[in-house]
Amino acid sequence: MKLYPIKLLPFVSETIWGGRKLIEEYGVKTEKKNAAEGWMLSCHDAGASTAANGEFAGMPLPEIVAKHPEICGKNAEKFDDFPILIKFIDARDDLSVQVHPTKEYCERTGRGQSKTECWYIIDCDEDARLLLGFKDKITPEQFKAAIESNTLTDYVSSVKVKKGDFFFIESGTLHAICKGILLAEVQESSNTTYRIYDYNRLGNDGKPRELHVADAVEVTKLEKYSQPDFCKGSSLDTPERKLLADCPLFKVWKLETNGDFSEKADESSFVSLLVMDGSGSLDCCSETLPLKKGDSIFIPAGAGEYRLSGKLEIIETRI
Repeated sequence: MKLYPIKLLPFVSETIWGGRKLIEEYGVKTEKKNAAEGWMLSCHDAGASTAANGEFAGMPLPEIVAKHPEICGKNAEKFDDFPILIKFIDARDDLSVQVHPTKEYCERTGRGQSKTECWYIIDCDEDARLLLGFKDKITPEQFKAAIESNTLTDYVSSVKVKKGDFFFIESGTLHAICKGILLAEVQESSNTTYRIYDYNRLGNDGKPRELHVADAVEVTKLEKYSQPDFCKGSSLDTPERKLLADCPLFKVWKLETNGDFSEKADESSFVSLLVMDGSGSLDCCSETLPLKKGDSIFIPAGAGEYRLSGKLEIIETRI
């Protein structure tokens, strides 16, 4: 195949807490009532991204990867499946208080898929907050009793956020995105969530949404949240490119260009470019793609140098 930068169209998820910013401001097209999540780079069975240009136009990304696994790069060979999923999330209302399982728990139970994730706050209301971990360490008995008595939020830590904040959420960490937040998420390719508390809301079917208390008690770290050391930047940071996270699952950078900027997609990994703001263009593999807010671009491993032009804010991800 001839390598070229693939523009991706997202799978769109509608939920009871979702907003319409992705539709009205980010160019996401859907007939659904809201776009709570845009799965901007996804090979997941629950919703795949689709190529919008070139040889693979109209083809789901999992099908392209299955035919040409080399486009993922050598680092992908250590994973059984395509390893990551990248989203936009628009929280018009509070998400449930939840936790994702660890790899060890999934292997032990034979259920689900582990999910470590990270969030970049693109925009938020002035008083927007996240729930992350606990105010103080508690026991499993206290945790279960708080869930049963609807007092869990008395124990969890509420964190005020602002545009540009970044958070790394290891599997097993209690968390909730609260209303008024628009963020970019890079995560393991998993859709396994254990819902702990949902504010006694009803789902679209008029019934309370399912909780997963027993699983949550087994996997939740009952302690304060702390940001890992690998989220503290790099000595190689430049004004245009800053490292946000470097873990065994993925590497994430924030790109902020005003003019021309060049990087390289080598044989080790594909490069995902998620445009959070601005406009410009991408030159890669003798092709030029216009870029605008809301675009998701997959640059195949081995594509070589690519050049960004214009004023752009981008989340760059590699494995």
